[in-house]
Amino acid sequence: MITQLDPVTALVLIDLQKGIVNLPTAHPSAEIVKHSALLVQAFHQYNLPVVVVNVNPLGAAWTLTRVETSTAPRDEHSIQQARTAMEASGFFTIVPELPVIPEDVYITKQGWNAFFQTRLNDELQKRKVTGIVFAGIATSVGIESTAREANMRGYNLTFVSDAMTDLQLDAYLNSFKNIFPRIGETGTTIEVLGKLNDRI
Repeated sequence: MITQLDPVTALVLIDLQKGIVNLPTAHPSAEIVKHSALLVQAFHQYNLPVVVVNVNPLGAAWTLTRVETSTAPRDEHSIQQARTAMEASGFFTIVPELPVIPEDVYITKQGWNAFFQTRLNDELQKRKVTGIVFAGIATSVGIESTAREANMRGYNLTFVSDAMTDLQLDAYLNSFKNIFPRIGETGTTIEVLGKLNDRI
C-alpha cells in the first residue's frame, strides 16, 4: 500500500526500450507501456523528474564472467556484430509511446543496476530527490537490482504493479511478495496518480 510520496519524487523507468519491450513478458508489454506513459505525463504535469534508463550490456565485464546461462557475445568480433545488428533493429531505442521530452534525464547502464557506474545518483541528488517511483521491465532484474541500491542509499521507494512486468511470472511475484515490501511500498498507477496530488 502506498502511504505517501515525497515532495520531490522521481519517476525512474527501467529499460522500456524496443529490444526489451518486444520480448515475451508475463503481462502484455503494451499495458506496461500505457501505464508508464500515464505516469510520465503526470510527473511532467507536476514538474517532477523523469529518469529514462536503457541498457546496453555489450562488452560489459559481467557479461564475460563464468555463468551457467548466457547469450551475451564474448569476443570483440561477436560483440561488434551484435552491436551493429542491435542498433539497426532499434534495440536500444526508448519506445515512442512514452511521452518523454529532452529535459528528462537519460541514463544508459551496462548491467542490471542503474546506479552502477552511471551518473544516476548525482542527477537525483542535484534535483533534491528523496523518493523514487519505479516502472519498467524486468521486475526481478533491472528494477529490483536498482531498487536494492536505492534502498541502501536511503531513497523512499514505490513500485507500480501494473506498470512493470518480468519475463517470468514467478519472478515478478517473488519481487512483489518477498522483496519490494521490505524496501518500499507497492501500488497501482491509479494510486500513484492520486498520491501525486496529496504530496503538495
